[in-house]
Amino acid sequence: MSTLLNIDGEQQDPYTFVEEAEQLSQTPGWLLVPLALAEPLLAQGRNDAFGIVVNNHTSIEAIEPLIERASLIAVEFPAFTDGRGLSLAVRLRRAGFTGTLRARGPVIADQFREILACGFDEVEIPQTVAERQPFDQWKQAETIISLHYQTSHGAENSILQKRLAARRKARP
Repeated sequence: MSTLLNIDGEQQDPYTFVEEAEQLSQTPGWLLVPLALAEPLLAQGRNDAFGIVVNNHTSIEAIEPLIERASLIAVEFPAFTDGRGLSLAVRLRRAGFTGTLRARGPVIADQFREILACGFDEVEIPQTVAERQPFDQWKQAETIISLHYQTSHGAENSILQKRLAARRKARP
């Protein structure tokens, strides 16, 4: 069981996760499938929206053929301490992916601002995390940390960029 959150709160997931190729033709609606099942799904000629699930160490080259076709890319986070998915999100946005990016796994509320800054639109967290950290904590985390060290997908400047701008402004 999991909980889907975005900046507005808890959401219903319109996608059905399918792990087995045999289930592809039997499951109606929008499907979320592992990367390995994307081609078999497309071969069926379905017109429904679909999403793919990728590991946080999947190469961008493996995903690129699907960037314009998938409406959702869910990046697996095996642990909240493993930030490779954040880098993958930035690379996916730079490669032109305009659909929904989902962080999937045991990420925590303290990471929400950076998750959004890297280009993710939503997080799918295990029920145990959702029970420990209700949405109010996620919403607060999005605004409580106002400074960051890295330039992000968003429009704000990093701490370094702000310091450099202040120095330039202070020079006569």
